[in-house]
Amino acid sequence: MKKIVITLAFALGLINANAQTEKPADNYNKWSVELAGGLTKPQRPFSAGYTTDTPSPWVGDFGVRYMFNNKFGLKADFGYNSFTSKSNSIDFDSKYYRVDLQAVANLGRIMNFETWTNTLGLLGHVGLGYSQLRSDNFKGADEMGNFIAGVTGQIRLSNRVALTGDLSTIVNASQDRTFDGAYLEGNRGFSGLIFNGTIGLNVYLGKNTKHADWTVISENVDLRAYDNKIAELENQIKNIPQPKQVIVEKPVTTNVVNDKDLVKEMINDKYYSVYFDFNKATPIENSTAAIDVVLTYLRKNPSASLDIIGYADQVGKAEYNEKLSNTRATNVKTIFEKAGIASSRLNVVASGADTSIQKDSEEARRLARRVTFKVK
Repeated sequence: MKKIVITLAFALGLINANAQTEKPADNYNKWSVELAGGLTKPQRPFSAGYTTDTPSPWVGDFGVRYMFNNKFGLKADFGYNSFTSKSNSIDFDSKYYRVDLQAVANLGRIMNFETWTNTLGLLGHVGLGYSQLRSDNFKGADEMGNFIAGVTGQIRLSNRVALTGDLSTIVNASQDRTFDGAYLEGNRGFSGLIFNGTIGLNVYLGKNTKHADWTVISENVDLRAYDNKIAELENQIKNIPQPKQVIVEKPVTTNVVNDKDLVKEMINDKYYSVYFDFNKATPIENSTAAIDVVLTYLRKNPSASLDIIGYADQVGKAEYNEKLSNTRATNVKTIFEKAGIASSRLNVVASGADTSIQKDSEEARRLARRVTFKVK
């Protein structure tokens, strides 16, 4: 058994070393195009005798969005609303145009939707813009500012397309005309109010497989894959034929090695390390093999505790490297916590730059950007 474990350890070590030249696991697309249409309800202001259906057609929206990371971004969008009279109203026909710049929050990632679904998402958006109201009841355009806020539900159809449903509220400032255009109010405050409901599509652009909307980073890693790989590893070891027992006539002194102690020794000797790309705090994808081994050991030894020791390479200032090494170790700790390991058993150690690694070699610096473990 000892030889089996050592062989597996060296294999995993080679995988980890090779992974240093691969692309970061958090590469994802950041641009998307949004197109939607639906129903609208201009709430106020209206002149006496003028009204619209509740809700009434129609509203259209086109936007371009850029995500800075998998949680926050910006979008610019153009909207068009048509306001027409209902059957018992005085006739009118008004058009409302707007251009907005909005901040976007990926609420699905912020609220860890990935723990229960990989198909549903939720975005929040809020921003400011410029609007115009035009109507057959007056010449020219009523120009105003607007504030917009809303939520967008998502259903992931593929890595390139998501179906969306959005509910938004728009508040107009300095709206002089009523929505029907028949009355001049001269109101300089926030008087206009519109509700929009749309259905549309997000189309994701870029060369990577996933978009930021659906990318899980660091502490949100799906641990089910870990459990599957661990189970496969255990089954392979169980299926290896054990050597036949040899009976000898003379007493023989043997040193029995406990498999648990062997794994502990190999963990403490840094056979299992988690690696990172330059200036990143997210483990590279192939480092999950090391996490598998340590996680399995902690599950099978509930009395054991663990030091999680973070390192950085020697590029940059010492203060920054110490902070980066702490973030790396903390992210690995979070993975263990989400896998069911009590926080009280885990201790983060920020070791800053690893000065034992040659600074001038890029290959060596890749090995320095890591987290190691010490079982206690």
